[in-house]
Amino acid sequence: MIITPDLKQNIFYTLFFTITHNLPVFIYGAGIIVFALLAMIKPKRSFVLFLLGFIVLLFAFEYQKHILDGLKEQTINALITIQEHNKVRRVINIVLVKALPILMPLAGWGLLLCGAYLFKKENKITKVK
Repeated sequence: MIITPDLKQNIFYTLFFTITHNLPVFIYGAGIIVFALLAMIKPKRSFVLFLLGFIVLLFAFEYQKHILDGLKEQTINALITIQEHNKVRRVINIVLVKALPILMPLAGWGLLLCGAYLFKKENKITKVK
């Protein structure tokens, strides 16, 4: 089977754009796997915080890319049926579109920072003993 140059180029671009588009997913997924294994092998609070941080970051990424629009429409359709409620629509937009996409990554990075601080503190205590 001979692959033509244009097909080679299309395959390359497909792989390249798939990887670059999903690079945070690969990084967060690797973090989840590593810290899940570490938490099972040698349980520490810092490993659990790292694990939770990567889980929240992965969910935040997927929320912004794939969940947000459908959830917004579904919530609006469930709450606003017959009569228009602009206040309800505004609250939904503030919470789902503006607040959650900012708060979830902040929570994820905060968990990672807390995990790093606790890891450093745990290792400092064990070195003193």
